[in-house]
Amino acid sequence: MPDVRPAPVTAPPRAAPGVPRAAGRSGATLPVYEGWRPPWPGEELPADGGTVFLRHTPYAGPDGGPRGRALYVHGLGGASTNWTDLAGLLSGRVEGFALDLPGFGRSAPPADGGYAVARHVQAVEAVLADVSARPGPGAGDPVHLVGNSLGGLVSLLVAARRPDLVATLTLISPAMPVYRVPAAFDRAIALLLLPGIPALAEKRVRLGAPEDRVRMTLEMCFGDPSRVPEVRLREAVEEARLRDEQAWAGRALTRTMRGLMTSYLRVGRANAWRAARGVSAPALVVWGDRDKLVDPRLAPRLATTLPDARLQVQPGVGHVAMMEAPEDTARAVLALLEEGGGA
Repeated sequence: MPDVRPAPVTAPPRAAPGVPRAAGRSGATLPVYEGWRPPWPGEELPADGGTVFLRHTPYAGPDGGPRGRALYVHGLGGASTNWTDLAGLLSGRVEGFALDLPGFGRSAPPADGGYAVARHVQAVEAVLADVSARPGPGAGDPVHLVGNSLGGLVSLLVAARRPDLVATLTLISPAMPVYRVPAAFDRAIALLLLPGIPALAEKRVRLGAPEDRVRMTLEMCFGDPSRVPEVRLREAVEEARLRDEQAWAGRALTRTMRGLMTSYLRVGRANAWRAARGVSAPALVVWGDRDKLVDPRLAPRLATTLPDARLQVQPGVGHVAMMEAPEDTARAVLALLEEGGGA
């Protein structure tokens, strides 16, 4: 087993007020995987009145080394498999858990059919509490929470509500409220907010071959789709075929999208920007400068709104940095953990 003990890291100096603090870059030796590795195995877990599917990445670091637990939360239309590479790279420091949000991946839909952002927050809180309480090293300790896109927004709201459960917070292109919708979505989102339209959209989600839908998604989510290994492309196509067999897949996607857009209209304590000011955990904001789905210009705003945040902007990368640039993302997350000096 390679030596994965963290190398000494110097924390970046604090920036001037209103200027984002730059993320660090860990020099730790990362776990090495020869060739492609399949998605991590998982199990069903009770959560928020239903069940979710939770994948597990075992700790791979040295005995007696710094060790914590991490929970990974995917974005809209994604799944726990989005975290395969990043969870592996971080396994020398943390034991990883990645859930499929209700109605996505291998998770069944909510029993009452609710897909509001608040429902996803409740599900993540339940899983986070379960992960923290599991027996073994680190039992009862707060968990490192990592979220992408919708999962980033949900993770931020969880961190604001349950600071006792969150050790650090990493947000990768989180779907923060915006009032100018990206061109790729403006017409679709307007339609989804109209009564009756989501039901029609559910029937259209599966149109086209899985291969074509996957390639379109990659074009939208990656800064450079050519970086996607062929084996990952085949894996995504198989996931699309699995989703086609699920009667609830279209409903989960369109109604969660509608719930996301509705959440943007909330004011007061329910607003995500206000919630960000109340996050006490050390935070990392990661953004690709070619993100087509959430404007990269939000990155410095979020990094300066969070009370204790660092910012990493990745050149040439799109909306899913943990998949497109997993090593750069892992080194920024590890630097955050090392800076704290604990698990």
